[in-house]
Amino acid sequence: MFSTEAWIGRLGRLGQVSMCCLSLLAFYPGHSIQAQELGDAQIEQPAQPQPIEKAIDAGPEVWLVTYGPGEIYWQRFGHNGIWIRDPGLGLDHVFNFGFFDFEQEGFLVSFLQGRLMYFSAAQPAQSEFTQYMNENRSIRAQRLALKPEQSLALADYLLNEVQPQNRDYLYDYYRNNCSTRVRDALDLALGGALRNHYSQQAAKQNFRDHTRRLTIADFWLYLGLELGLGSPVDQSITQWDEFFIPGVLADEVARLGNTDSPGQADVVLEDVMIFTSSVDPPPAVVYQWWPRYLLIALGLLVAGYFLKRLVPGVGAVCLAKSWSLFSAIIGLIIVYLWAFTDHEVAGNNLNILLFNPLWILVLLGHRFYTLTARLLVGFGGLALVLTLLPPHQYTADVLAAFLPVNLVAAYVLFREGRLKAEKA
Repeated sequence: MFSTEAWIGRLGRLGQVSMCCLSLLAFYPGHSIQAQELGDAQIEQPAQPQPIEKAIDAGPEVWLVTYGPGEIYWQRFGHNGIWIRDPGLGLDHVFNFGFFDFEQEGFLVSFLQGRLMYFSAAQPAQSEFTQYMNENRSIRAQRLALKPEQSLALADYLLNEVQPQNRDYLYDYYRNNCSTRVRDALDLALGGALRNHYSQQAAKQNFRDHTRRLTIADFWLYLGLELGLGSPVDQSITQWDEFFIPGVLADEVARLGNTDSPGQADVVLEDVMIFTSSVDPPPAVVYQWWPRYLLIALGLLVAGYFLKRLVPGVGAVCLAKSWSLFSAIIGLIIVYLWAFTDHEVAGNNLNILLFNPLWILVLLGHRFYTLTARLLVGFGGLALVLTLLPPHQYTADVLAAFLPVNLVAAYVLFREGRLKAEKA
């Protein structure tokens, strides 16, 4: 059995340079995922609890545990779980929802189609904490002020969730991931206080904003996600939706007042750092980083210039055709993710204007060079204009990285097409 982060790590090593993240739409998360590869022997199912009436009067201790981002790119979103401590119930376990079985039937097809099944599991707390300490990831624990009946109900709910017949769920990057499942469990224990308080409040940052700020440290991961994610992640969301990020959930739970006494911020009894990582925290807000991606375009153009001069037989037309073909292939991937999978976040993607399957026309001969060039310029101009119109997809980084290359390729193809036409 594998955790999400381990699998994403394998994908990243295979495809990071070649727009590594079109296939990483099953991340992230990656965002709120674990790095350990867990065998069956390591996933311990706790014993069933005693009947509630026999439990200790104070109820179990309930802690929200939040693991910070790690040094490796698939750890950038962090992870979380719920720690239940009660010797009387035989519990000292962290319950989380970040696992899947690599050997599940039809795994690869499900992965590509966006239909991957995850499952919940529980590990002894000390074992899990040691894993994250070894990865140099911070561990924040918040003890919640729950009534005995609330904590017992939560423990019973979590124990039921990790049972084989109940543990599986269909993963969604933003709407149904490891952190949203923790959020929902806590909301259940708090009698709906989380949802009631946060579902009516607009978030300051949307799904794309959080994705960008948490992945900015990884050049290719960031750019790949910007290329593969469509306009659905640019829509306005509520603070309730923001809890797909474990760190955001932890911060807001710390601010939540007692539901019985409004204004008293005592939902969290204790807030401690079990382990502090040396990894630099991600930025709190998103910035404009497109200038660094403009360097990609300049680098590609300079590399093409020297390649043309230094390698016999490689001319400007050859490079322009190769770039057009590469772009067409990326465009086909975008179309596939958009139209033929359940990756909803890949839909309505304006990047199809820069990476379009129509560029494959260059393979039909020089008679199509001029048409391809005009399409490259026309669609590029449309891509610029649509940044100002609905659906308001953020594309500045992709435009900065690739529009200049498209325009140079268009110029080369247009010139060659006209020369061939004149000779004919």
